[in-house]
Amino acid sequence: MPDFQFRRIDGEDLCLSDFGGQPVLVVNTASGCRFTFQYAELQALWQQYRDRGLIVVGVPCNDFGGQEPGTETEIQDFCKARFGVDFPLCAKHCVVGDQAHAFYRWVAAESGDAAAPKWNFHKYLVAPDGSLAGAWPPEVSVLDDDVTVAIQRYLPPQGAQAGAPATA
Repeated sequence: MPDFQFRRIDGEDLCLSDFGGQPVLVVNTASGCRFTFQYAELQALWQQYRDRGLIVVGVPCNDFGGQEPGTETEIQDFCKARFGVDFPLCAKHCVVGDQAHAFYRWVAAESGDAAAPKWNFHKYLVAPDGSLAGAWPPEVSVLDDDVTVAIQRYLPPQGAQAGAPATA
């Protein structure tokens, strides 16, 4: 798993390398976006697959249309009150341009600049081996079959414990 470190919304460190052997869905988010309803979808996905090993990470950003102007406390309160979010949320990070977080620069290096987020709620699936396994634009729901099938590919069968190898 790549060793990308984010600052969590609570100020603690979140290192992707801590999730080695697990699929991780990283999504840049914003509270004032027309796709903000996807917080509910991300929470549903997290609830459905977390016991099988899926990690969902929300990365608030204010890069697109100034749609995440709030403080970390305001973002966390909004997400919890409105959508019941309890998956890991990061502090605000830049996701595009010269100030982009190293994870997003890695995505562009791995898949080309076209893979960089163009708006809020762009989704990236990192496979358990640390490779980039999928990317979906904001218009694609995380509950879309294309996304869930890609995630399930890296999860153990239902009823198996997280960390058990998935069967193809």
